[in-house]
Amino acid sequence: MNVLHLSDTHGFHGLFPMERFKDIDVVIHSGDCSNYKDPYRNEQEVLNFLAWYSTVPVEHKIYVAGNHDTSIEKRLITKEDFEKLGIIYLENEETIINGVKFYGSPHTPTFGEWAFMKARHKIHKAWDAIPEDTDVLIVHGPPKGILDLGTDRLHNLEMCGCSALRKRVEKLNLQLMCFGHIHNAEGIQNQGYARIGGKSTIFSNAACVFDGRFDKGLTSYGNIFEIKTPIHKFNNGRGATLCSNCFVIVNEGFSNKLFCEDCEKNGTNALF
Repeated sequence: MNVLHLSDTHGFHGLFPMERFKDIDVVIHSGDCSNYKDPYRNEQEVLNFLAWYSTVPVEHKIYVAGNHDTSIEKRLITKEDFEKLGIIYLENEETIINGVKFYGSPHTPTFGEWAFMKARHKIHKAWDAIPEDTDVLIVHGPPKGILDLGTDRLHNLEMCGCSALRKRVEKLNLQLMCFGHIHNAEGIQNQGYARIGGKSTIFSNAACVFDGRFDKGLTSYGNIFEIKTPIHKFNNGRGATLCSNCFVIVNEGFSNKLFCEDCEKNGTNALF
């Protein structure tokens, strides 16, 4: 399954080259298709984006809102508005596509007065709701310390991500985590992808504009990944669970067990 991840297009979606969508099975936009704080002006921006997004030649299109998407938070634009255009809208909920579980949440730690924000000491409740068997997590903002560099009011570098989100993600066995929110800036590169601490999870920041220089238009066309399709995840009822890299293929009553190298080494495969 080929996935194209976009984020933070901020009204410049019309500049996106359609050839970028060739051979893509799922396109994910992780928020901030719009700009204006006023929800009524913002509504027109989101409607313009939806008219474009609905024409993208990809079978599965997912959207998770960002802090600029005030008209969505105020329900001037609803989930039904997305769905009638063939777009999957996720707000603290999941969808399964070809066996892959996608979970989306729009929340970011409070910074100013924007949409879908939660206080840092309370936001963990949103992350606790992420299902344990999620394959692809879609949020608007980054986990702390991962593609999240910004500057404070004194122009010192700081990590702007959410520490509660980082703690939650470290307990999950994700294939891919998608976010944006923190753009590239002068001397700072956030857009791109990374793996952290030997984990197999890919972290993708797909913010498509340059901070403070929207006059440049789009400065990125997103990130493309190939996602494995789990055929079956299981546990043996005795407290042993295989990771998401392991599969069971059932064919006419016979099961062939395919185990990853890690599960072979630690002996988990022997328990099944």
